[in-house]
Amino acid sequence: MSIHDLTVGLPAPKPLRLSETALLLDLDGTLAPIAARPQDVRPDPRRTSLLERLVQKLDGRLAVVSGRTLADVDRILEGCVTPVAAVHGLVLRGPDGVVRETPPHPNLAKAAEGFRAFAARDTGLIVEQKGGLSVALHFRLASGQAEAARACARRLAAETGLVLQEGDMVEELRAPGASKGDSVRTFMAGPPFAGAMPVFVGDDATDEDGFAAAQALDGAGVRVGAPRPTAARCGLIGVEAALVWLEASS
Repeated sequence: MSIHDLTVGLPAPKPLRLSETALLLDLDGTLAPIAARPQDVRPDPRRTSLLERLVQKLDGRLAVVSGRTLADVDRILEGCVTPVAAVHGLVLRGPDGVVRETPPHPNLAKAAEGFRAFAARDTGLIVEQKGGLSVALHFRLASGQAEAARACARRLAAETGLVLQEGDMVEELRAPGASKGDSVRTFMAGPPFAGAMPVFVGDDATDEDGFAAAQALDGAGVRVGAPRPTAARCGLIGVEAALVWLEASS
């Protein structure tokens, strides 16, 4: 059965059994509300305290798997989580704090230049550079440019050989390499995650690989947000519901 054949209505996830669980959490749209501009997402004492409690009760079996840069994840979460897969898995920091990073892509500068030229047409278009690995074009503040932005991204992907990563009101061009699903498998293969049941929680199309990877390892995918076709088997209506569910387990 394909992902598009699945029903969009999902049951709520059951309470977590922390002694058996490994949590893998997306950030934007999952732990933090989506903001009009990426830089507008800031640290939050409630979220930081929750994650600190979960890290302790899970004996370290908690990782953040995000499209953001590693520096951005640490800024927003105040450095409270060590295992992080950033830039959709192209950067991975293990539980030991060691960082592994995909080499920069030689054509990323061309893609960034193309996005910036396109963004000059509307002040609501935002270009986000993620080092030498990825560049994103956000059009949440310029929704009328959505189709043109998608066409621009597809053209640049064909010209540069970069991977097109489509998200919620954003088109991203990234270096080929690891995905969020690969990051789930990497974390679950080693301590302290190995042997636990992976639960991947995310909100966007970029998280579908994570859902599939967790479920292939006898775990679960939890989709956050409005109903849509998904591989996840459980759902929560939004960020607040996700935080309440996690707080009930902490």
